[in-house]
Amino acid sequence: MTGAKRAPLDPLTQATVTVAWVIVLNKPFYPLYVWYLVGDGVSAALGSLVAAPFFLAIPFLAPRSSLAARVALPLVGTLDTLFETKLFGPASGTELFLAACILLVALSFRADELWWQRGAAVFVFVIFVFSRNWIGMPLHAWKGSGLSILLNLNAFAVASLTTFIALRFAGIVRSGEPDPGNLR
Repeated sequence: MTGAKRAPLDPLTQATVTVAWVIVLNKPFYPLYVWYLVGDGVSAALGSLVAAPFFLAIPFLAPRSSLAARVALPLVGTLDTLFETKLFGPASGTELFLAACILLVALSFRADELWWQRGAAVFVFVIFVFSRNWIGMPLHAWKGSGLSILLNLNAFAVASLTTFIALRFAGIVRSGEPDPGNLR
């Protein structure tokens, strides 16, 4: 039985899939980092694995819909960040992952997908405002210097992820001419 060959993914979607795989492959290590560096909050850190299946779905979605995969990655990342901010609290630095989400929004869309890009950017910003003002108390209360260590861990992780995203998307031409009517 021979299967039909699928067309290769376009460069923007390939980059999106690569970032999704990097996130999926790193997710299981986060509770281990928390255990090793903080020693507390490991059970709460296991909650960060909840989003792994959603990130894992993106590479499987990409061949079916390039745009859906490119929209999904920053949106799943944003919702994951919101959940982890509720889990660990804003002082943990988890909100910093919204920077990676905004970077994905800035880099993942073609010129003719302006409204998808604008909508995704607004979504990330609205979630940021919500998390800053209405997230409430964290589900896990940190003890001692644990919160400071977690902030440093998350800051390093965000710097690593955003650098990887910038390197992976570097040089990709965003094809597609914008519709002059969409620029207003």
